[in-house]
Amino acid sequence: MKIENCKNRVLVGDCIEIMSKLPSESVDLIFADPPYNLQLNGELQRPDESNVDGVKESWDKFDTFFEYDKYTNCWMQAARRILKPNGTIWVMGTYHNIFRLGYLMQNLGFWLLNDIVWRKVNPMPNFRGRRFTNAHETLIWASKSSNSKYTYNYEAMKSLNGDLQMRSDWLIPICTGQERLKDKTGKKFHPTQKPENLLSRVVMSSSNIEDLVLDPFFGTGTTGAVAKKLRRNFIGIEQNAKYALEAEKRINLISEINSTDLIQTPRKILEPRIPFGFLLEQGLINPGELLHDYRNRWTARIRADGSLISKDKKGSIHAVGAHLQGLQACNGWTFWHIKRSGKFIPIDNLRHIARSANNV
Repeated sequence: MKIENCKNRVLVGDCIEIMSKLPSESVDLIFADPPYNLQLNGELQRPDESNVDGVKESWDKFDTFFEYDKYTNCWMQAARRILKPNGTIWVMGTYHNIFRLGYLMQNLGFWLLNDIVWRKVNPMPNFRGRRFTNAHETLIWASKSSNSKYTYNYEAMKSLNGDLQMRSDWLIPICTGQERLKDKTGKKFHPTQKPENLLSRVVMSSSNIEDLVLDPFFGTGTTGAVAKKLRRNFIGIEQNAKYALEAEKRINLISEINSTDLIQTPRKILEPRIPFGFLLEQGLINPGELLHDYRNRWTARIRADGSLISKDKKGSIHAVGAHLQGLQACNGWTFWHIKRSGKFIPIDNLRHIARSANNV
């Protein structure tokens, strides 16, 4: 099966069988939301005795843990074969299955990078009142091996998190409102549809534009919808033809972001280095001008050689900023600000201007 013929399509059938036909090492990223094996006994009811619309489908039922592990091992082996050497895989689950998934992944040679806790803003209550409310699910992120040079878009995740490092606990609501697909009677079309915001973080963090993302348990196509929007290619595999059809309809309505510049922040290590002195040479700053931190606690003057001088320290924008704060290191580009048009702006803004103006 040629990979080009499968891109941006929903393939209907068994995921193990279909993945076995795909070329080896052809996929950049895999997201898998497999059966959880919830082991539900009987109907689950609310306090008003109405039934909870939970997972009752046959695809989530296994006779024994042994059978579940056997199935999991088979699809993971198939996924591992088609994953590129520097690719990564995300697998998610609940307490019912996540520990088994992690154990089997390590046995197969995957290298665990993170476990992410998806904290649900609006979890389903524990109606029986005999346990803690299940307010989270867990995602395991792993590379194909310990030597994989995997993708992690650090700057994009930091930007998404308000310029702070993205943590491993994600506070995201469950899928509700207009995003939740429903049938003609108003019931949920799929019992475990995941929110697009969750998949956006997965896809944006660990893949690049034009990468190929595969989801072996495609459901109603959240992975494909997000991949299309963020200009990634996708392959969806779904054994239920009704789900597959609904996924195709949903994805056809998605518009991709038309400019690569609007999708995510580029990795800084890929951007050409701009020395602070270059801003002097370009006339964007001048010797003798005063720099301030954003709270206006400390100041330093610009010297003609591109260094700074404060009351008791001379050196680079980074060294002087670190000294004044009593720290070992400091990013001077974001620490120092300069007055322009009556407002203080980060000197990093001037670096971006210099880079763009000179096509560096």
